[in-house]
Amino acid sequence: MDEVFRHAFLAGLPLALVLPLLGNLLRLREEWLATLGLAHLAAAAALAGMGLGLPAVLGAPGGAVLGAIGKYTSRQRSNSVYALMILAGWAITLLIAANTALGHALAQAMVDGQLYFATRRETWLAGAVALFALLLLPWLTPRLIRASLLPTYERANRLPAWRWHLGFDLLVALVVAVATATLGLMATFALVFVPAWIAYRHAASWRRAWFLGAAVGLCGYILAFALALALDQPFGPTLVFALVVALVAALALRGARAAQGR
Repeated sequence: MDEVFRHAFLAGLPLALVLPLLGNLLRLREEWLATLGLAHLAAAAALAGMGLGLPAVLGAPGGAVLGAIGKYTSRQRSNSVYALMILAGWAITLLIAANTALGHALAQAMVDGQLYFATRRETWLAGAVALFALLLLPWLTPRLIRASLLPTYERANRLPAWRWHLGFDLLVALVVAVATATLGLMATFALVFVPAWIAYRHAASWRRAWFLGAAVGLCGYILAFALALALDQPFGPTLVFALVVALVAALALRGARAAQGR
């Protein structure tokens, strides 16, 4: 593989592993729309940062983190606040594109992703963010599961729940921001949404859901990268299409198994 594409492949690989793990927890909390909301804010911040001479991957986290903090302080744990982020991020992105020298092409690049232009900087940053998430998730996960299954437990025992709820929101914001600037908005959303959906349909335990979600994300990413290079296609749509096909196949398989069991 050419060195240019090697950096691109390595930049996206750790994100393809971590995003489905976050997707499992977001689906558990019924906040799966978080990815799109934070990604839109990340795209707006990345475009603003590019106007100031910053790389997209460094500008994107600012908007996503502000969105996560705003969501936590509003005490809204639903998809409604993320829908508001989508609208605000979309409007800001297009207004920046229309009123600066950046133009519509760069705004579209944030939606489509810049994976093919990834350098050593994006590769190391994606790896560092993924490693940070993998180190933090074992501590966050049991607390978030308990909060979802026993919502009154934290209050009854006066636990400092803000640490894991805000911590998870900030972690999602950071990973989604880096992924949006690297993989693109819709590819990031697909890696959060689709593997978690498949895992929830087929996994019999949380541990299996983790492994299945990660496997779907990694396999979908590797397959899409190979197909995009071989067929000379844009990566983002290829990845999304591959994951949608995997989802349809998984749902059909479950339906066939259910029909056999009757």
